[in-house]
Amino acid sequence: MLSGLDPSGGAGIQADIQACTSLGCHPLPVVTCLTVQDTVNVYEAEAVDAELIRRQLTCLVGDTPIHAVKTGALGNAAIVDVLVDFLKDYPDAPVITDPVIKAAGGGDLADTDLVKAMKERLFPLAEMITPNGEELAILGDDANPELAARKLLDAGCSSVLATGGHGTGIHITNTLFNHAPEPMSWEVERVGGVYHGTGCTLAAAIAAGRACGLSPRAAISQAQNYVHRAILHALEVGKGQPVPDRGIPWER
Repeated sequence: MLSGLDPSGGAGIQADIQACTSLGCHPLPVVTCLTVQDTVNVYEAEAVDAELIRRQLTCLVGDTPIHAVKTGALGNAAIVDVLVDFLKDYPDAPVITDPVIKAAGGGDLADTDLVKAMKERLFPLAEMITPNGEELAILGDDANPELAARKLLDAGCSSVLATGGHGTGIHITNTLFNHAPEPMSWEVERVGGVYHGTGCTLAAAIAAGRACGLSPRAAISQAQNYVHRAILHALEVGKGQPVPDRGIPWER
């Protein structure tokens, strides 16, 4: 898993580690960027040196099998290039990409060069991307979620899971768009408002399910139920968004 470090412990690489561990996987965390962040917002972000990440990945794969890859905030376009080079040697490993562009509080985590690199070079290698509503509109250049998703599919994405955690209404609806005639949706009761790190948690949980041999649809179902349960036990860590409790026992 490649993601940014959130010092508040609510999102990013820590969310990935906790979710994957809870769902029976051993995570291999590679930090892509360092942030100045709390439960309210992201204020600064600085990418890790891309060549250091390349050396970390090379070292890891010489020692450990890779069953799935999850990406979150990637820091800059150079890190995307390193990741793309790495993934070309592992075409059978499912890649779940959370295309982190903005924090829930509104802070930026991707510039235009990074967004362009993800769209052109990373997305075609991913099994699934998991944008929230705002990210989907930016990436697909359309406020209509279905039209935005279709544009991304036409540009090379295999599937787009449009996540509904930042929306409104009594249910959270996550909708999977792929090259099937009709999209497939999952619904779960919406609890409270916005939580810190739910998108990271969902994508990491999907990757964990895929690593354990679940189909994409089964992995989404398990991940959504896991996130819902974590939200029900959310922690009031700071003055901002509550943090899902990803450490609760999970019965598989």
